[in-house]
Parts: sequence; structure tokens; C-alpha cells
Amino acid sequence: MISAAIVGGTGYTGIELIRLLSAHPEVSIDLLTSRSEAGTRADEIFPSLRGISDIVFSDLGDETLATLQKCDVVFFATPHGVAMKQAEALTQAGVKVIDLAADFRLQSLSDFEHWYQQSHACPELLKTAVYGLPEVNRDKLATALVVGNPGCYPTTAILGLKPIIDMQNKQAERLVESRIVIDAKSGVSGAGRQASLALNYAETTDNFKAYSVEGHRHLPRLSKAWRSY
Repeated sequence: MISAAIVGGTGYTGIELIRLLSAHPEVSIDLLTSRSEAGTRADEIFPSLRGISDIVFSDLGDETLATLQKCDVVFFATPHGVAMKQAEALTQAGVKVIDLAADFRLQSLSDFEHWYQQSHACPELLKTAVYGLPEVNRDKLATALVVGNPGCYPTTAILGLKPIIDMQNKQAERLVESRIVIDAKSGVSGAGRQASLALNYAETTDNFKAYSVEGHRHLPRLSKAWRSY
């Protein structure tokens, strides 16, 4: 049985992760953390988890950090900048780290600092991280200690276009003549659960808007994908 922990399980990705792992016959969720909901059962906050998981949120204190180091794998369903502060100690203890945010998506320090406006806490560990797209990196993911889960737009673009790029023949050349246009949209839930006027139902329902037009954080991963894969 694989012992798993989830750090920051109150967001949309955290909820979905609890549901998926709870259904896995070889995984046990042994720790679920949230500073704001410590002591509360997950299914009390999220009724969709009733009958699926009765795990209780714990605070992320020193005692909890010691417990994380005893797990086989720790998922970080946290904002950018959290996982990289804990990853080094966890991997030194032999724990696999899977970050659902962006701390380990970009192996270039300059790209990371440019797009996320912060220094990386463990640059050497960043170099060893594997991009968490199983359809592309399945073999590497099996042995990786650090996995950076991909974002929505790179996942859509890479999975849709990789078969054509891999063809490398005249048929592919006809399909991709001079450039590739990726026309992608994402749902508002991708912005998380925080309260914001821009995310308010009355503002978003039946609506559509462009954002980060001057440059999106997912751009460097997309632009380098074809050279990597």
C-alpha cells in the first residue's frame, strides 16, 4: 500500500485529488493538511466527498512535517512557491514529491523567476524534476523523485499536437505549413476558490474574456515542448 499525503487539500485540485486517490486500491491517504480547516472532516466542507473519504484536515506544523517524511509520496495542492520550500527535505528522506502548482514545471531558473517573480528555493532539485505528462514522460515519471504537474494549456496543446509533430514526414509538413495556432479556453474554476469580483458568478456566467494577452505563464513550457519531446 502506498502511503500518500496531500498538502493544501481545500482547493479544487485538492478535492479532486482526494476523490481520485480514495478510489485507488493501492493508495492510502494518511495525511491531509489545511491551516484554515484543521480539525474538520473533508466531507463536512465538501459534500461531494461524503461516502468517499472521512479524513480530517491537520495543521501543517513541525509535527506534521515529520509525518510527511514518513510517507511514500506527498502531493502539493498549494499556491506557487510552497512546494519548493519543502521538497528538498522530503526528497532527502526518500519521499516522492508531486507538485500541482508551477514550482517544478520550468527547469530554467531565469524562466521561473521571470514568470513567477520569485527566486527558486531549490534550484539543484529543479534540474532533476520531470514534467508530469504521462503520455510523454511515463518512463521517467516512474523513477522521478520530483514531478511538476503540467498546466491546462500545455496539456491541451501537447497532447493534441504531439502525434503530428512526431510524424516527421511530408504528411506532417502539409498539416503544419508554417506556424501553429493554439486556440484554447479554460473554465473559471482554473483560477481557484479565492473570492474575487472577476470570478464572481454574475461576472463570469455566459461571458468570455482574454487575459494575460501580453504573455502567459504557460508560454515558456509550450515554446520549449517541441524541442524537449
